[in-house]
Amino acid sequence: KEFWLLAGSFFICGLSTSGLIGTHFISYCISFGIPLVVAASMLSFMGVFDLIGTTLSGWLSDRFDNRWLLFWYYILRGASLVMLPFALASGSYVWLVVFSIFYGLDWIATVPPTIGLTREAFGIEKSAMMYGWIVAAHQVGAGVAAFSGGVIYNIFSSYTWAFVLAGG
Repeated sequence: KEFWLLAGSFFICGLSTSGLIGTHFISYCISFGIPLVVAASMLSFMGVFDLIGTTLSGWLSDRFDNRWLLFWYYILRGASLVMLPFALASGSYVWLVVFSIFYGLDWIATVPPTIGLTREAFGIEKSAMMYGWIVAAHQVGAGVAAFSGGVIYNIFSSYTWAFVLAGG
């Protein structure tokens, strides 16, 4: 049970980060008239805040219940993905910067508590192998989002539904 819960949550992690943001974010921004360099800069800006968020998450995961941390991280990530279309539609770079900061803080924040829960569930000796399989689910989620985001774009001529569905 623990494996499938962790693998399922990491599937969603891969879907909403590498697969969706990493693959489709820049194109989505361009479809709202945001220049390529600005969109790519926002993605890089997310990376800066990713370092801060992941470091903070490691500190928090040593002090708080990792299940609750993951709960809040995924809720906040989903909320930010749902808000992205509104931020882009506003035409204001301010909201895009706010999204980039907020999403960046959460990008890899799920890793430390997931590792902690994996160690707790499977023990030190088996945790590396089990975490490897959990990461495989992350990659499958990324592949699903990369592909399905493109399919959604082909059907609706917009990425909006891909981001809203991933946020949900």
